[in-house]
Amino acid sequence: MNIVKKLFGFFKKRKKASLVLFVFLFIVGFFVRRTLANSSGKPSYQTTTVQRGTLVSSISASGVISVGGTTDITTSASGVVKAVYVKNGETVVKGQKLAELTLDDDAQSRQTIAYAAYIETVNAEKTAETSKITADIQMWKDRQAIFDALEDQDYKNNNAINPDTKEEYTDSEKAIIDKTVDQSRKAFEASETAYKNADAQINKAKAQMSVAWRSYQKASAAIYAPVSGVVSNFSLAPGLTIVSSSTATSTSTSGSGTNSPTAQKIGSISSANGQYQAIVDLSEIDVVKVNPDQKATLVLDAFPEKTFTGKVLSIDTAGKVSSGVTTYPTTILFDPTEIKIYANMSITANIILDSKADVLLVPNSAIQSQDGQTTVRILDEEELKFIPVEIGLVSDTQTEIVSGLSEGMTVITAVVNAGAATSSTGSPFSTMRMGTMGGSSTRQIRIER
Repeated sequence: MNIVKKLFGFFKKRKKASLVLFVFLFIVGFFVRRTLANSSGKPSYQTTTVQRGTLVSSISASGVISVGGTTDITTSASGVVKAVYVKNGETVVKGQKLAELTLDDDAQSRQTIAYAAYIETVNAEKTAETSKITADIQMWKDRQAIFDALEDQDYKNNNAINPDTKEEYTDSEKAIIDKTVDQSRKAFEASETAYKNADAQINKAKAQMSVAWRSYQKASAAIYAPVSGVVSNFSLAPGLTIVSSSTATSTSTSGSGTNSPTAQKIGSISSANGQYQAIVDLSEIDVVKVNPDQKATLVLDAFPEKTFTGKVLSIDTAGKVSSGVTTYPTTILFDPTEIKIYANMSITANIILDSKADVLLVPNSAIQSQDGQTTVRILDEEELKFIPVEIGLVSDTQTEIVSGLSEGMTVITAVVNAGAATSSTGSPFSTMRMGTMGGSSTRQIRIER
């Protein structure tokens, strides 16, 4: 019996100890759970401050250099080099004699023919000048003829007697007088048109004369600089033989074929301050934003540490289609530079669409859309708030804030841990409510301590 009492007392004591242990473990678990909930559920944010600065909006496009700052030195003559007057690296002026040849028989014939063709264009230019003077004189004569015809018509209309015949005007005489007025007017219009077109004929003759002169220069014994600049890759030396190659051409009059020498390159001239051109391809979305004269910055693969400047020269709005994709070739003109750039070099251009100085700026990641309104997020005493803002210019990385924020304010750019924002723990210590700010609906999340 005593043994039974002792066993009962032992289990009674164990029951109380287990209850105490259970209560202890429950309290510890509660506080651990609360601590873990607070530490894991509270969100953390990436933030930045509103800053004042300059914002540049641009679009990027890639392409190649289409026109380099070099001009070829060519000749269609053949023979033996007699003398060379310049060296590579020397600066020359347009029209300067670079070298001289002793022409072979065929080259001498071509030189004679080319010079004769040039003289013909000189005569044609003089004829065009004379024709303008002749047209001017004829125009004044025809103008006076109109006045004379109108005077005869006016006399006829007010008098019945013809002053020449001393008899009444016949119907034929009246008709002739009226027709003479019409004829003199048309003659004046023709002479006036000829006078107005005379300048175009003169300019055409001058252009033909320039072409003929360049053809003569290429066929002559002397080789001249086509432009001013620095000579490079000049490959002539005294005693060197130059042999021209010929290509067959046909004449329109007889249909017979003739051999015309092909001009060969013997060197280059680089402009000291050359202006280069690049062609970049714009997408359908970007091309509508670009206009001629917009500024651009340019980077070449050959000069990765150098940034060039320029402007949009022209846009081919007809576009081109490749593999079903439409692009629009756009020509960019470089500002003058002393750096040597060659055709077909790769280039990346940033065309500046707009720029603003001294404006409030935030990263693009700070901009949110809340109930159809543009907003940014801030923390006000650990309370997440959406602030309505008005934005302006936008670049690839930054956005202009027109109103709604002030310089130095801290805005949220990203949420690192969004546990509390979704109330995933179900903790009674976090609440969510909807409110208003400035008349617009905003979403607030409060984190209680």
